[in-house]
Amino acid sequence: MSGTHRPFRAQARAGLLWLAFGLSLALGFAQASAQPIALRDDRGTEHRLPAPPQRIVSMLPSFTEAVWVLGAGARLVGTDRYSDWPAEVARLPRLGGLEDAQIEAIAALKPDVILASTSSRAMERLEALGFVVVRLRSESHADVHRALDAIARLIGRPDEGGQVWARLNREIDSAAARIPASLRGQRVYFEIGGGPYAAGASSFIGETLARLGMGNVVPPELGPFPKLNPEYVVRARPDVIMGVHREMAALLARPGWSAMAAVRERRLCAFETPQYEMLIRPGPRMGEAAGLLADCLSGLATQAVR
Repeated sequence: MSGTHRPFRAQARAGLLWLAFGLSLALGFAQASAQPIALRDDRGTEHRLPAPPQRIVSMLPSFTEAVWVLGAGARLVGTDRYSDWPAEVARLPRLGGLEDAQIEAIAALKPDVILASTSSRAMERLEALGFVVVRLRSESHADVHRALDAIARLIGRPDEGGQVWARLNREIDSAAARIPASLRGQRVYFEIGGGPYAAGASSFIGETLARLGMGNVVPPELGPFPKLNPEYVVRARPDVIMGVHREMAALLARPGWSAMAAVRERRLCAFETPQYEMLIRPGPRMGEAAGLLADCLSGLATQAVR
């Protein structure tokens, strides 16, 4: 009988060793995830937290999406009014926008950290109350890369930011490969929110268009999202016009616009609201957004040969 029990004792000892090893790994992970966090935001403020935040308020849709994609969606306790992806964030309290943030409601949530734009003046009151407000820019691809890295470090998953950025770039490259040669180099006018603002060449949208081989009627020196006179667009004579579908009819009815070849020949990309919202958000879905642009441009090329 003793010989019979020996294999079972060996198996039990092996099982205990594996259990101890697993517990050691789990303990190591818990200790690593509880390590202090130090980072400098885009306003130059140095932030130090004793551990990754467990209660996060996001005051920009692109930051909400980044937190979710980076694997910390369960830590979100509130968002700005425009965050709507993924659908799960709809259950969270809506806390206003850039200039009308609901200060008392945010404070009542007792967040460990608040993610906000560098341009939001409303956050100064929360900083005065002692809350940690991490301010990040989101105008260019470089800003998106830096924001993903910063948020990944903040939540205690520093390697995830680079992985999401690499995946995003692969998706943009894949979209670029689908742009017909006949369209490469053509100049785009991309209207933001009913105008007269535009996505210039130095914006993240303009940089995505450049990665797709497209030009832009708004040069870098005018800034990422300049306010334009509608006559500027007429004089610029874009080859392709892009905007949100619900406002396209009013856009095309502007004085003088019917004379543009892009309007006469219907070289238009009119995106439904959910797709348009993705296009104008500088976050982890920019690769998918590049695919939407490629789909429309490919369709225009097919339309041209009919």
